[in-house]
Amino acid sequence: MGGRGGLAEETERSPAGYRRAETAAGTSRLTRRVVHAQQAHSLTAGRRAACCSAHPQVADEVLVFAAASLTDALEEIAASYREANATVVKLSFASSSTLARQIEAGAPAHLFASADQPWMDYLAERGLVLPETRVSPIGTALVLVAPVESAVALISIDAGGDLAALLGRDGRLAVGDPEHVPAGKYAQPALSSLGLWSALERRLARADNVRATLALVARGEAPLGIVYATDARVATGVKVLGTFPAASHPPISYRMALDKGGDTPGARAFFRFLTGQQGLSVLQRHGFSLSGPDGTRVAPH
Repeated sequence: MGGRGGLAEETERSPAGYRRAETAAGTSRLTRRVVHAQQAHSLTAGRRAACCSAHPQVADEVLVFAAASLTDALEEIAASYREANATVVKLSFASSSTLARQIEAGAPAHLFASADQPWMDYLAERGLVLPETRVSPIGTALVLVAPVESAVALISIDAGGDLAALLGRDGRLAVGDPEHVPAGKYAQPALSSLGLWSALERRLARADNVRATLALVARGEAPLGIVYATDARVATGVKVLGTFPAASHPPISYRMALDKGGDTPGARAFFRFLTGQQGLSVLQRHGFSLSGPDGTRVAPH
């Protein structure tokens, strides 16, 4: 290949080749086009930099996996946080068991909020959460609900009660599946401690999460249901009949932690907001109680 062929090949590869292709008569038209393009690019880059300095780009994105029972409170907290920060906070709600298994399978969550300790332990045992970030900031109570038009009045839930009779002949008790849903895992010992489990075990309408339990009752598909007090207070179509004694079941304590694969500055900042005074005040306004280190409920402060 001759010298001109080599020059043409270099010219196609780099702007430097254009300069070497200049003739004695001056810069070629091709060279002028390249120079003009470079100048235009520099001007555009300068304008873009000025624009971005006036309107900062999103600094981070945080994906939160949270128990369905936290839906209303976390949506308010995330909206408040977005207003004051460049971070985009995305929320994914389901049962704690479903979310934990998704994280185990590689879902890119930054923060996990579980409605009980076992599913947080499940991830911790697999090294999928940062142990030093684990907290138990809030709790709630367990209540019995019925459709708002139900003729059943307020009752005292104790060992002398007969919930099976309140279900009628064919009615079922809606509850989160005790096999894996935290609300159901709290409901089972509550019913057992009151001597009611054996009469109700075969009459359960097992739901995938506490919000699905509420829906079954609100639609009249189940005459009774067991849910968290915090969910019952925001639900339409249901009424609370009574509260299970706190001593009848383990303390209902939510566990929160950063996921090991999602430890970013943005995630840590949102986690501090969520578990700090501002986040906790929103959670309390939605009916959650503050929890001590062992998960027991303590008075707000």
